[in-house]
Amino acid sequence: MKRVGLYNIEPKIHNTALMKISQYHKDNGDHVEWYVDFERDLYDKIYCSSLFDFTDKSQVPENAICGGTGFDINQKLPPEIDECDLDYSIYPGCRTSYIWFSRGCFRNCPFCIVREKEGYIHPVKPSNLNPKGKSIKIMDNNFFGHKDWKKAGEYLDKWDLPIIFSSGIDLRIFEKDQAEFINKYVKLINHNVIHCAWDDPDYDMIPKIKEIVKYIKPYKLMCYVLIGFDSTVDQDLMRVEKLEEYDISPFVMPYNKSNTYQKRFARWVNNKAIFKSVKWEDYKG
Repeated sequence: MKRVGLYNIEPKIHNTALMKISQYHKDNGDHVEWYVDFERDLYDKIYCSSLFDFTDKSQVPENAICGGTGFDINQKLPPEIDECDLDYSIYPGCRTSYIWFSRGCFRNCPFCIVREKEGYIHPVKPSNLNPKGKSIKIMDNNFFGHKDWKKAGEYLDKWDLPIIFSSGIDLRIFEKDQAEFINKYVKLINHNVIHCAWDDPDYDMIPKIKEIVKYIKPYKLMCYVLIGFDSTVDQDLMRVEKLEEYDISPFVMPYNKSNTYQKRFARWVNNKAIFKSVKWEDYKG
């Protein structure tokens, strides 16, 4: 029996890669626990997974097996581990089931790593539910981008739990039947909202915005607005003002978080009390 340590580098995240690693080793009769630094020499294997490149990794042991987008987007779990169920027991407080019906994306946006990491969109078999789960979080990068998305309804009917979309809706392909699916299954839990995005300032999103608010109430929607990537100040302002006009809450995502303008514009929009009471011309100074 091996002693396996899982390094919890991002404790606020329920890391599904670590769940699969844990299940794999338990299935093979190994002892799995959270890594303790002063016992580092007693582990046969140490694993560390990171989602974010900005997470401090200075304390990760040199002999740890590391992966995830925070380390290297090309580093993948071995097939024998990737095919395992999720071991939710390592996060005893978790009440969510993390489910994928598809991986990858049919788009290849230059600011996004999904296509490079997961390839073209393709179906996957959903994994096991959390025995303590009270809701399901659908983790697909572009749920409605896969042609067989309606088949997910068969699982959701059987599971009979409220769902949350992790990545949101691709507004550019939005149709009425998608709204019917959302209104049937999606429940706003703990102040969650349904996300969409208006990243390309040259794409006229207004017709799709007009369409979606016919079927989904605007207060349930939040739209990410990417700024600083091939966009001008006027284009940034136009998008957030148009969204506000249709009562959809904009949320600005700066492409360069160290850029003074992008940081200031994001603070203005994302602080709703200020955004609704102060014009950009007055706020920018």
